[in-house]
Amino acid sequence: MMKLLFLTPQSPFPPRQGTTLRNYYLLRHFATKHEVHLFSCLAPEDDHWPDPKLLQICARVEGFQQPERPLHRRLQDTFLAAKPDMALRLEQNESHAMLERMLAEEAYDLAQIEGIEMAPYGFQILQTNAPRPPVVFDDHNAEFLLQKRAAFMDARNLNRWHAAGYSLLQWQKLYRYERAFCQAVDGIVAVSEPDRQALAALAPQRPIVNVPNGIDIDRYIPEPLPATTPPCLVFTGKMDYRPNVDAMLWFGLDVLPRIRQQMRVQLQIVGMYPHRRLDTLRMVPDVELTGAVEDVVPYIHRAAIYLAPMRVGGGTRFKVLEAMACARPIVSTSLGIEGIPIRDGEHILLADDPQTFADSILDLLRDQAAGGERSRFLGEAARAFVEKQCTWETILPQLDAFHAQLV
Repeated sequence: MMKLLFLTPQSPFPPRQGTTLRNYYLLRHFATKHEVHLFSCLAPEDDHWPDPKLLQICARVEGFQQPERPLHRRLQDTFLAAKPDMALRLEQNESHAMLERMLAEEAYDLAQIEGIEMAPYGFQILQTNAPRPPVVFDDHNAEFLLQKRAAFMDARNLNRWHAAGYSLLQWQKLYRYERAFCQAVDGIVAVSEPDRQALAALAPQRPIVNVPNGIDIDRYIPEPLPATTPPCLVFTGKMDYRPNVDAMLWFGLDVLPRIRQQMRVQLQIVGMYPHRRLDTLRMVPDVELTGAVEDVVPYIHRAAIYLAPMRVGGGTRFKVLEAMACARPIVSTSLGIEGIPIRDGEHILLADDPQTFADSILDLLRDQAAGGERSRFLGEAARAFVEKQCTWETILPQLDAFHAQLV
């Protein structure tokens, strides 16, 4: 049995979205075999922390509140700081002191850094004078690649040139910072094959493994397609996350009007912290932004079609795995399923331009009106795929072996 230290940018419980879902299931898995300690940043709403569930999993739990960064400081850092914004968000002296105490009081066999936001504390472990544990970097996205994609996407829109300029600056800073951290750690974990290739190019001498996101299949029970009128199209995700905001604006403004020329539909955007850029969609009839919900599964079950219209991003998207596990028919862009080896027409329908996306949705809605044979075929094939290849029980033994190799 080993003593493992996990550093997370958000509390892993409750598992509300991608980062926390991955971290929660990693902790739960390793706690069955090892003694797990947690060092985590907390969000403002984590006022009852630590949750008893975390105390059942972890032998030691330490947390710190996210530092406040006034707007003027963020603007100053954007132009003058050498580090990228993601490396500055969670760093503060008090938190470094807390981690220093943990390192002095415990003898860890391995430390795993979850996401680039916690890299400053990863560097602290790497630079400690005492004998240090091997450090593993679990990079939830190849962040420099995400910002590169965002820069090129926003540069196409005159109204988004300010965002493109920000992403251009962050892309260059992240490239240097992410490369430096990847070269410093003892091992790297990627969450998709494209990310693995991108990160391996940053640090070709470092061992790297692809451990994609998985799913707790028992949480997602398929239900028959709903018979709601008008049919409901559903998207789920943290709605202040830039790729999700872009996806819904593109769908709501460029795709949805094409669908409504032929058929009335509802659109439900499910997720916490809706960004003010989405306010334009609030005025559209039959469009609902729910805000935070206790559980996304009932909303996915209400979907005649689940949407993944991603144009920016990286990694492996939990939202798609959840919809597949619920056996929903899905229409996605190619980027929306990046890292998931599923096939167009067999598990999902893919479309990368507004008209093809709209036509794919209309075809499935007409199919459902005629009995839904094709929609059920896609949903059942998607469910069978995740049952076979995407459960945590299938995926995480790869990470066990990687840890053993490093230790």
